[in-house]
Amino acid sequence: MFELVGTGSAEIGKPLDVLAIAAHPDDVEQTCGGTLIRMAGQGYRTGVLDLTAGDMGSRGTPEIRLKEAGAAGCEMRLAWRGNLRLPDARLENTVSVRMSLAMEIRNLRPRVVILPYWEARHPDHYRASEIGFEACFLAGLKKLDEETQPHRPHKIIYSSMYANVSPSFVVDISDHFERRMAALFCYQSQYGQSAEASELFPEQQEIRERLGSISRFYGNLIGVKYGEPFVVKEMMRVDDIAAMGVRSL
Repeated sequence: MFELVGTGSAEIGKPLDVLAIAAHPDDVEQTCGGTLIRMAGQGYRTGVLDLTAGDMGSRGTPEIRLKEAGAAGCEMRLAWRGNLRLPDARLENTVSVRMSLAMEIRNLRPRVVILPYWEARHPDHYRASEIGFEACFLAGLKKLDEETQPHRPHKIIYSSMYANVSPSFVVDISDHFERRMAALFCYQSQYGQSAEASELFPEQQEIRERLGSISRFYGNLIGVKYGEPFVVKEMMRVDDIAAMGVRSL
């Protein structure tokens, strides 16, 4: 399995605070990269586990995309990034896939896991969400593996940037939007100037404007410039109603 170890390489044995699981390299950069950058800036250990290397993509090769993922991971200040090298566009929720991911979760021991929203146009995206949820559950079973300690994340949240749903909450990424875009554009094979599959890929400026518009929309919901939306399946708890953010009037 491909791994990137960033600036925290000396501490790779420590648990991750936040782990984002995605179907392809560049998915997290589009959907929750700003949140990962913000969390890293606050001192949390963040990581990304991509399930495929995007080998069915119209542009680039798996080897190129893995190198680009490494560069993007450094830009996002990740402590760790890995890739399971599962077949792109052919993700299946099988026992072996769930077990492989569950073992990674036991090894990385994240407190929070970010998954793709459970409905999507691309089958890999909603299957990644399904596989991720079930693997998080399996990882907590004591008898799953005698050589490793059980671990179940405290919280699972779903990135809903491209889902037409009301978010449960929005993270302010105003100070981190430009770094998020820099991380995304590390994928030159996908977003650089190229005649290959040009009818499918907008120009870089168009991509910036689209993602900027979406992030501005969600930022406006909480009174900031740029935001990233998330959904949770559980009820949100509030302990101090006098300290709640976002003005009503």
